[in-house]
Amino acid sequence: MCVDLILFPLDTIKTRLQSPQGFKKAGGFRGIYAGVPSAAVGSFPNAAAFFVTYEYVKCMLATATPLYLRPVTHMAAASFGEVVACLIRVPSEVVKQRAQVSPSSSTFRVLSNTLYQEGIQGLYRGYKSTVLREIPFSLVQFPLWESLKDFWSWKQGHVVDSWQSATCGAFAGGFAAAVTTPLDVAKTRIMLAKAGSSNASGNVLSALHSVWRSQGLPGLFAGVVPRVTAISLGGFIFLGTYDKTRRLLL
Repeated sequence: MCVDLILFPLDTIKTRLQSPQGFKKAGGFRGIYAGVPSAAVGSFPNAAAFFVTYEYVKCMLATATPLYLRPVTHMAAASFGEVVACLIRVPSEVVKQRAQVSPSSSTFRVLSNTLYQEGIQGLYRGYKSTVLREIPFSLVQFPLWESLKDFWSWKQGHVVDSWQSATCGAFAGGFAAAVTTPLDVAKTRIMLAKAGSSNASGNVLSALHSVWRSQGLPGLFAGVVPRVTAISLGGFIFLGTYDKTRRLLL
């Protein structure tokens, strides 16, 4: 949770860069902590749901999977982890992003308006697009993280230290963030779309096509710099801490 709160301003800047009204109209640099209560509430249970599922599926598959298929095991475990975690992440993300582009409205007001206008379904607007973003992200990040750790361990002749694991996590997270930015843009457009609009239907390809038609390639990669920066730093802190804690407990 501390990682999410420290890096929250970068996330706000990324959301406003990706929003259909543009960076300045979405708030610019004003109220960069708008929506932070939603992120704070959802952060811990979201991370817990992911890693509990990830470790369980990884351990379950590892016993019946040959060594050369280990990356596939990591991919499958990460995918299952994301599907479960998104049940918690999406409502938090919807409220957070809507508050980020409406800095004059409180998080509670955004939540109330969403429930009043769209019901509980409104809180799960963009579930499919979030899963479609997170699974490719995890399919890149976690196998790359595990592979980098294995390679570094092999090169130095012993298991990597926590800071080395964190460094691998930063690189893996940054690379995964960069290549999945168009999917993140589509998810943002869907979550921020007005009820009844074409993007509100949740069609990822339609959202991507709309951005491509109006803004071209720069639009599809809007917010890539703050996204890569935040996820690289988050990967260093979060995955390094996770690896250290896991070693202490196991």
